[in-house]
Amino acid sequence: MKRCYVQAVGIVSALGEGIGETRERLMSGDTRGMRVEPNWLPNGDACVGRVSTELPPLPERLARYDCRNNRLLAAALAQIGAPLERALDRHRRERLAVIIGTSTSGIAAGEHAIAEKVRAGAFPPGFAYVQQEIGAIAPFAAKLTGALGPAYTVSTACTSGAKALIAARRLLELGVCDAALAGGVDTLCRLTVCGFTALESAAAERCNPMSRNRRGTNIGEGAAIFLLTREPAAVTLAGGGESSDAHHVSAPDPQGTAAEMAMRRALGQAGADAGDVAYVNLHATATRKNDEMESRLMARLFAPSTPMSGTKPLTGHALGAAGALEAAFCWLTLTGDGRLPPHVWDGDADPELPGLRLAERGERLEKGSGRLVMSNSFAFGGSNAALLFSD
Repeated sequence: MKRCYVQAVGIVSALGEGIGETRERLMSGDTRGMRVEPNWLPNGDACVGRVSTELPPLPERLARYDCRNNRLLAAALAQIGAPLERALDRHRRERLAVIIGTSTSGIAAGEHAIAEKVRAGAFPPGFAYVQQEIGAIAPFAAKLTGALGPAYTVSTACTSGAKALIAARRLLELGVCDAALAGGVDTLCRLTVCGFTALESAAAERCNPMSRNRRGTNIGEGAAIFLLTREPAAVTLAGGGESSDAHHVSAPDPQGTAAEMAMRRALGQAGADAGDVAYVNLHATATRKNDEMESRLMARLFAPSTPMSGTKPLTGHALGAAGALEAAFCWLTLTGDGRLPPHVWDGDADPELPGLRLAERGERLEKGSGRLVMSNSFAFGGSNAALLFSD
């Protein structure tokens, strides 16, 4: 199997913008990006993971695409401009693929436009339907970067960003492209905040994964974009596994059978077993059913000494971007000083869940090379994805 290497990563989330700021705030367990804000719900506030970075307007030639979601993506892409140009110098634009995951894309722009039409009788100036169109996000990124290879959007709810990376790895392996931009982006909107609240899957306070006191997740926003090629680099996307259990429209299979299948497929691609994994970034939504399923699966598959953490208390659940953001956290772990993202919670373990080794602040990977770290994503509808990175 041809190797797939990470040449660069651009990232924007509630933790901040760029590699340096994100790494420091991630590894220190900084939760300042989580905010309780009004006007998200008809009858109450909501705790959300808010990007506070200023997002410049898009270039004039792409003005019809201008919305917060596309600005988030553009901000992440701008961080990897230099390595992207080098890749384009080495490979033709026709050989650069773009695969982006999203859940609701720019639907916030549509929500605002409808509200303005109800209030004033007309859509606001500059609004175009393409701003909220799910399938438009990857073609927009291709126009922004000049890519002329395959460009398509993946929308499989909360596995979208992870599955975009797996798809890009597959295109590189098949020789369809020589470089790929892959990742995910999603923006806060009332559709998801109200929807998760209606499903009793959202907490009014900061989420509390794996605790007996967990009451649901928080919705977040962000973007993470990877530049992938076959040329050697410090970190390899060593494996990716996918499965679908279709157990229920929103609840996971409590046994985690298909989720385990995805993880074992990723391990198989990497030529590894569970004992080789040095750290796992959990999906850990802090909902009752997800944490129950995932903790039992992780205890079944991994040794009790394997450090793990869920990072959604730092970013919120960024839905279609979550898999890409958390994959980027794995990359940051391998390329930094070895610190692990800590598991931020109240420390009150649920006695009905198997005990996991949840990483604490300051904990580090063992030194060496060839270390493997895993990121897991699970989604409504039974979609599962697992990614493995190695140095």
